[in-house]
Amino acid sequence: MENRSQLPFILAAFFAIYVIWGSTYLLNKIAVAQLAPFMLAGIRFLTAGILIFSIALLMGKSIRITKKQFLNVTLAGFLFLSFGNGVVVWALKYVDSNFAALEISAQPLVILLMMWILQGKKIQPMSMVGVALGVLGMYLLINQNTVVQEENALLGILMIFSAMLAWAYGSLFVGKADLPQNYFVNTGYQMITGGVMLCLMSLGFNEPWLPLKGWDTDTLISMILLVIFGSIVAFTSFNYLLKVVSPEKVATNTYVNPIVAMFLGWYFLDEAITMQSIVAAFILLTGVYFINSKKKIAGLRRFRK
Repeated sequence: MENRSQLPFILAAFFAIYVIWGSTYLLNKIAVAQLAPFMLAGIRFLTAGILIFSIALLMGKSIRITKKQFLNVTLAGFLFLSFGNGVVVWALKYVDSNFAALEISAQPLVILLMMWILQGKKIQPMSMVGVALGVLGMYLLINQNTVVQEENALLGILMIFSAMLAWAYGSLFVGKADLPQNYFVNTGYQMITGGVMLCLMSLGFNEPWLPLKGWDTDTLISMILLVIFGSIVAFTSFNYLLKVVSPEKVATNTYVNPIVAMFLGWYFLDEAITMQSIVAAFILLTGVYFINSKKKIAGLRRFRK
């Protein structure tokens, strides 16, 4: 139950998952303009994972895990971070940050459909309405001249969708996998293993590694904010809220993040917001609401940002 004494912390935590996670699209878009995408994501998560382990050790937490748990967190780190996040950062080179946020807001739809295909879960009538609205919203979002005429925009759209598939499968995997019980330790391992794999992917694709001294101020500030606030503060807030408020309240970040991303992309990067995008956003998020209303996938959105 919610406690009045915890109200300031609850409000601060909601601010984190609403605004900070919503701003990560803008921050990644700024940083990827100068840094190679897999390098950017790799440094972000590797640094965040090291900081999380340092904090855990200072708090007296054991970071020892079993071999099976290590293999599981490595797979989760790949699905959520190396592919699920790294590919989205790569796609931001070709699509606007507000468009990426809106496309990713359909993640609950993808998870629901994957539960139906892989696990045989029955889709309830309310969720069927959500699926229909989600498909319509995605069609309206993508079928715009301002989107499809951009160079490599279609490739970016398809890569974001593939990242959503990886995220959806990862969400189902972690629901049954043997993982470290301490979520802070679990997060640290996933970020470190995911960050290492992203760095290896960067080297494998022969991405140019720009030395730190060559980063401009906007890139450096974006990286610092992504590591400290996007990777540590917001995720810790997310897990805190899951313990003190109902899951459906926490899931409301699904609706708020795209709105924050759209506003920030328009205000700071002059990204266009068309009337069709607004209509598509309304239909898509309404569909997500219908899907979430039955609480089938509450709590499965970990590590998305």
